[in-house]
Amino acid sequence: MNIPNQFCTSFTRQGRRLVSCGGRFIHGVTLCLGVTLLAVIGAWAQRAAFGTVWLEELVLAILLGIGLRALYEPTATMLVGIRFCAKQVLDVAVMLLGLSISTHMLFGKGVALPLGIALFVAIAIATSYAIGRLFGLPHRMATLIACGNAICGDSAIAAIAPVIDAEGEDVAASISFTALLGVALVLLLPLSVTLLHMQALQYGALAGLTVYAVPQVLAATAPAGASAVQFGTLIKLTRVFMLGPVVIFLACIVRKTAKNRSGAISVPRTDADFAVKNAMLHQCLPWFILGFLGLAVLRSV
Repeated sequence: MNIPNQFCTSFTRQGRRLVSCGGRFIHGVTLCLGVTLLAVIGAWAQRAAFGTVWLEELVLAILLGIGLRALYEPTATMLVGIRFCAKQVLDVAVMLLGLSISTHMLFGKGVALPLGIALFVAIAIATSYAIGRLFGLPHRMATLIACGNAICGDSAIAAIAPVIDAEGEDVAASISFTALLGVALVLLLPLSVTLLHMQALQYGALAGLTVYAVPQVLAATAPAGASAVQFGTLIKLTRVFMLGPVVIFLACIVRKTAKNRSGAISVPRTDADFAVKNAMLHQCLPWFILGFLGLAVLRSV
């Protein structure tokens, strides 16, 4: 038996399999990278022309994708890479959001501020969800819009969508609606300074609690001065920190609902209970959410 030859043959087969697997993804991934590049250029052009970004890269990418899909139907080969980007790559992106979170920033002003903002986020999600359902929106779309408006817009929608098993159409519609609402707020919110006779810190708090994206908070608070900009940004970043707890809560709700619908029956406890609990914890805490929390802690060290 020639072991070295067998090893080389096996290694060659595995290499060909990897190349073949990569070839299945390359067309769709290339298409997604092209759309991403156009979105980045579009955001850069807005910043160069207007001094700020009204429609962020993710929103532009969604709009470009919708337009491209209306003009051209991707082939089955392309769909493999597109679905890979929409699932695995998106999960990694959500995990990397943790690097933008700092617990020192969150608790630097005391415990009252994050607790108050957490209460506001909870009320905003519940209210927005109820309004969405009242207007006939599907459950998942209403959830995405509510969380997007209450936390951090398209980033929250992208993070929550895989947890609640939302369809691509729900994600696209939610991001588009949230983006349009965000632009409207940036344009109209500065009027409240004069109409409501608000001070800089009051207006900064209002903008930080209502506008969903950090660049838009900067654009909305700039007319009110540096104090409004700083306080509004602090509140907005604290809202972003609520993404992790909200995603964990929704994941547990989804798993519990699925278990109840499956008609699971109780069984006597066994030595396997510990393994079952670990499996349930893994279901409530997807790997990318654990990575998100871990990177947030690492960012704060």
